[in-house]
Amino acid sequence: MADEPAVERTIVAKHHLLVRLSHWLNVPILAAMIVSGLAIYWASPVHQHPPDRITGSRDYLADAGAFVARIVGVHDAKAQREWFYNHFSIGVFQLAEALRLHWLFAYLFMLAGLMYVIGIFRSGSYRAVLPRRGDLREAFAMIRYYLRLGKHPVVTSKYNALQRGAYASVPLFGVLAIASGWAMHKPSQLGWLARMFGSYDGARFIHFWTRWAFIAFAIPHVFLAIADGWDTVRSMVTGWSARVGAPHE
Repeated sequence: MADEPAVERTIVAKHHLLVRLSHWLNVPILAAMIVSGLAIYWASPVHQHPPDRITGSRDYLADAGAFVARIVGVHDAKAQREWFYNHFSIGVFQLAEALRLHWLFAYLFMLAGLMYVIGIFRSGSYRAVLPRRGDLREAFAMIRYYLRLGKHPVVTSKYNALQRGAYASVPLFGVLAIASGWAMHKPSQLGWLARMFGSYDGARFIHFWTRWAFIAFAIPHVFLAIADGWDTVRSMVTGWSARVGAPHE
């Protein structure tokens, strides 16, 4: 019986230390910013509707929470209205505490962002997220792979097309979140910054939706990283990747 052909395995550097540190630091930082941000949002929702005649609620998130609360058997109207924020934030009537926590983690978020920028430029990996010809075709091929409708396309670069698009957009959302946050925090001193968003309320609108952009990125990011294989997850811990080449005799 003939021997199996040997498979060439090459170890290559993939992620700079600062990139890996900022990546993992952002997990608890963003989680803390989201739960504290929701507690702030409860005090003054961006999107409101006329008061509900039964609950008195003007908040769509509170409405969604009340709907779930009724399903799980919560009968008190006040508890229903506060259900979402009590389960997904630090709680209602916590505005001062939430603001302090939010700004603490906002500074940590900016520090992690600075670490990331230094890391990608020191390693030159910023080039890996620049768009390339054929990205659209490769993106559809990756979608078919994730849906188990096709094979993993051959990727000769550090990231596939879907990853490049996501990783290039996340820093832009980070800049929007920071800029809109400062516009709300210092509306008098940084009035020029608020005007860049149209108004103070415009900054609130952008800040609110950047949060959902981060959530929309994070959830599939975790599942797709796992689906792409153990090497992808390991490389963000160790900094190196094992590339498997074509079998040879």
